[in-house]
Amino acid sequence: MSDDVYFYDPAAGHGLPHDPFKAIVAPRLIGWVSTCSASGRLNLAPYSFFGAFATFPSIIGFSSEGRKDSIRNLEETREFVWNLSTRPLAEQMNRTSAPVAPEVDEFALSGLTPVAGRNVAVPHVGESPAALECKLLQIVQLHDLNGTPMDNWLALGQVVGVHIQKAYLKDGLFDTHAAQPIMRAGYRADYAQIGEMFQMIRPAS
Repeated sequence: MSDDVYFYDPAAGHGLPHDPFKAIVAPRLIGWVSTCSASGRLNLAPYSFFGAFATFPSIIGFSSEGRKDSIRNLEETREFVWNLSTRPLAEQMNRTSAPVAPEVDEFALSGLTPVAGRNVAVPHVGESPAALECKLLQIVQLHDLNGTPMDNWLALGQVVGVHIQKAYLKDGLFDTHAAQPIMRAGYRADYAQIGEMFQMIRPAS
């Protein structure tokens, strides 16, 4: 192996000051997820592991390290909303990550406005440029190579409603750059935002 490549086997440890995994798999859009319990208690929480997995229909998902309030609420109501986390909302998003009791309403805690959903009973963040209403498809408890269940829970949902603030529609296109989305970008306190964008057309089949 070349001397200019550092290799490690995760099972043996990385041998570095901090695990580089999250810094390598970056940047990642934040799963800023609102849910509601069966009794109507609201929850809003950011998740570092989030992504889009399909279109037609559109499917998104987030993974929770630990069986947290969002997962428990989803098991009860089977609905959630993903809210776009942006630079102007960064501090409020960060407040919703506080380890508070289940009865604490993170919308109120962070000074955000819960706006009623159209196709789900879960509210979305009124200040966010875009939000995706979802109905739960499945919750999967992850397993490792040995088949051992992990304390990680992947929730997948189908998008059934889309909210876009009209200020971010430009000639019928969502203006991602203007929305200023923020992303997890490495270690514990590292975030990123979109800088220069460029276009590249896929080769024709």
